[in-house]
Amino acid sequence: MTRRVGPLVAATLLVALVLAGCGRGTVGASSAPGGQLDPVAENPTPELPVTVTSADGREVTVTDASRILPLWGNLNEIVFTLGLGDRVVGRDVAATFAGTEDLPVVTDAHDVSAESALSLEPTVVFAQTDTGPPEAIQMIRDAGVPVVLLDPPTSIEDIPARIRLVAAALGVPEAGEELVARTEAEIAEIQEAIPEGDAPTVAFLYLRGSAGVYLLGGPGSGADSMIEAAGGIDAGTELGLANPFTPLTSEALVKAAPDVLLLSDTGLASVGGIDALLQMPGIAQTPAARDRRVVTLEDGVLYSFGSRTPQALAELIPKIHGTGSAAS
Repeated sequence: MTRRVGPLVAATLLVALVLAGCGRGTVGASSAPGGQLDPVAENPTPELPVTVTSADGREVTVTDASRILPLWGNLNEIVFTLGLGDRVVGRDVAATFAGTEDLPVVTDAHDVSAESALSLEPTVVFAQTDTGPPEAIQMIRDAGVPVVLLDPPTSIEDIPARIRLVAAALGVPEAGEELVARTEAEIAEIQEAIPEGDAPTVAFLYLRGSAGVYLLGGPGSGADSMIEAAGGIDAGTELGLANPFTPLTSEALVKAAPDVLLLSDTGLASVGGIDALLQMPGIAQTPAARDRRVVTLEDGVLYSFGSRTPQALAELIPKIHGTGSAAS
């Protein structure tokens, strides 16, 4: 197996993904990879009004950034890392980093409660095009609140554009450029630790055992981008899967023969933990099961592509390459 890494993310990127595994020992779930964000500026002064183009093609004018409501975890991360965290009035359920503990949660998965959002009296809202229901987003707009939509990210290469749009909408473009440059440099430096030689094949499993959801990640899952950035080979892509997620089958896993299994913390917990996972048909026959190579990461940073990805990559690289220490 030859080493194959995606294009060096050092020239246009920024953030998200997984872990808690290691070499040939049992690997358990990890805590968040770096709960504290490091803002690039301290309370920068927004220069408003500004008009930006939302992902849905609308021209959105922002006149007030005093009460910011990001409706996605990585959008919360970007706002905080731009230095405007003290202006954030609410959060998405996936925003789990330090400083968000006391903020009210106004989303449930991809859905937002318009009433809950409006009760926080936001002056600008950030969401994704898959945030819904559409009626809720329209209700927020109808209340006169500017709503800036972004496309869901599928690659760490999508992150610079996200940072720039958020920073532009908040009137702090200089801070945005500084954050992009810093993240590119951090990721490039982190990638220097990728060992030479054979790259491990890593299978990303999206599991929700209680709901009977068992999926194998492939091209466009988001996990594939992080795996490649960490110097691994995405098993689903290598198999030739056509979709970001495909129902998991024993035959596919045996054929993929992954060296490492990658899951979210909650995904592993949903199937009863590592021992139960490694006994599942198909998984039990993989090199990863033989060597107990299981890597997990907190759901909020798994493939959200936000400001915690450099730390996540820094942990992911030694874990998937077997150069880190085993978790208990």
